[in-house]
Parts: sequence; C-alpha cells; structure tokens
Amino acid sequence: MIDLKHTLGGAIAATAALSMTIPALAQAPDSGPPAGMPKPPAGDRFTIGIGGGIGPDHEGSNETDFQPGGVMQGRISGFDVQVRGTNIYVDLIRDKPGSDTNLTFGPVAQVRLDRTGTIRDPRIAALGDRKTAVELGGYVGVGKRGVLIPPDSVNVELSFVHDMAGAHGSYILSPSVSYSTPLSRQTYARLVLSADYVGEGFGRTYFDVTPAGAAASGLTAYGVQGGGFKSAGSVLLLVHDLGGDPFTGVGLFALGGYKRLLGKYAASPVVRDAGSASQGFGVAGVTYSF
Repeated sequence: MIDLKHTLGGAIAATAALSMTIPALAQAPDSGPPAGMPKPPAGDRFTIGIGGGIGPDHEGSNETDFQPGGVMQGRISGFDVQVRGTNIYVDLIRDKPGSDTNLTFGPVAQVRLDRTGTIRDPRIAALGDRKTAVELGGYVGVGKRGVLIPPDSVNVELSFVHDMAGAHGSYILSPSVSYSTPLSRQTYARLVLSADYVGEGFGRTYFDVTPAGAAASGLTAYGVQGGGFKSAGSVLLLVHDLGGDPFTGVGLFALGGYKRLLGKYAASPVVRDAGSASQGFGVAGVTYSF
C-alpha cells in the first residue's frame, strides 16, 4: 500500500491550492490550442498521473522521504473534477467554449494525515500522533486567457476548508495565483504562487508543544495564539506530451515546489529546533490521457 500521508497528491496539496492540470494542460481546456495542435474533445475525458519523488516527512520537518502516489483529472458531463491523493475538487461552472474568461466554483473535500503515522524524528514522535482531519469547504476563482500570448492564462483562486472530524477543529484559507503557458507544441508549464492562512486550532494542533510534550520530547513548551499566515510558497509544473495529441496517450510530468513557514509557526520548536521552516519537494512521473 501507498501510505496516504506520503502520496504525490498529498505533497501537491500541501503546497496549497495547486490547480494542477496534468496534460494538455497548463492550458485551460476550452482556451483553444496553439497553432498545429488538436482541439480538446467535446465529451468526457480523463488524465491519470502516476509518479514519485521526495518531500518532507511532515509539515515543518527537515527529514525527507520517497513519496509514491498519483493524481487524476477529468471532465464529466461538462464538469471538471480533480483528485489529488486524498483531495477532490469539483468545478460546478460550465464555461462557454472559446471564452477568454473562465470562472471556477465548487466543493472541496480533503483528508489531512499529517503526523498520523510513523514519524522519523523521535522528538516529534514523542509529542504523539494527531487525529485524521476531514476538511470540507469550497473554492472560487477566475481565469483570463491570452494575457501575453493567445494560449496562456492567469488564474486567481481562493479555497476555504474546515475540519469536520475534530482533529484540529479549525480552518485553512488558501489564496493562489497561477500562470500557465505552452513552451512548445509538446511542452507546457504552470507556475503557482500560494499561501495558507490558518485558524488557531490548526496552529495549536500541529505546532504547539504542551508541558507534557516538552517533558517527553525535550523540546521547549510553546503555544500558538490566534490565527495567521502559516506559509507561502511556489510550485512549477512541466508537462511533456510524448505523442501528437496531448489529449490522448502518454506524457511525462515533473513538478518542484518550495514553501516557507512563517511567523509563529516557524518559531515553534517543532520547526525551529526539530525541523526547518524551508520545505521543498520534487516529483516526476507518467501521465495517460483518454
């Protein structure tokens, strides 16, 4: 089995609101292909990506692990659906074909398994496991095509989820902006800049060190007060089509990201003494579109 805490989709989602379109991609589905490229099919379509790479053992960790996993993106009856590891996003707005502006709005459901399994650092392990969080909410966004060249696009999104399972009992608000463009007839790129603003419960669950935890771990006792911006980062996605039609067949993808923990979250002994405020990851794999 693939440890869900260590899936490719989980690593991607952890960088916050990454609208990762795998093939054909980095380009919005109805924006119109570059010259010489086939048009996207009008009906249902799917892309499955399988790969692996390295990423933090948990948020704030300076330990890295190999992380296998997968993602899926599709269009069903005109509605876009994305599954990234333990997360699912559904866009309920059907944009007009050929429109220069597209709107996104829909539900988000995700499972957070951070620090729910084996932790390599004995100090963090001594703080105890965390419960599995089930986060439900939604997202909204707007995109503009043809900003610099006809096939490119800029998208701005905002997502909000709240834990419904009592793991941290709080919320995560994630704004992001992305730029997508073809680099050639077979290669696409997407750059995403994003941030996470979290409630007090999230900070206390993952960054507090209680007096009992301090005695068990040797870390200094620490308490997070109030909410705030937890992190900011960027992700670069590259997709390369191996055939003549990016909407069908096999392709390759590579993705690298960097996130910086901020303020009182970076100051937590979980990060400052037992980890690192700098979080990076890289993954690569194969896609199949049909």
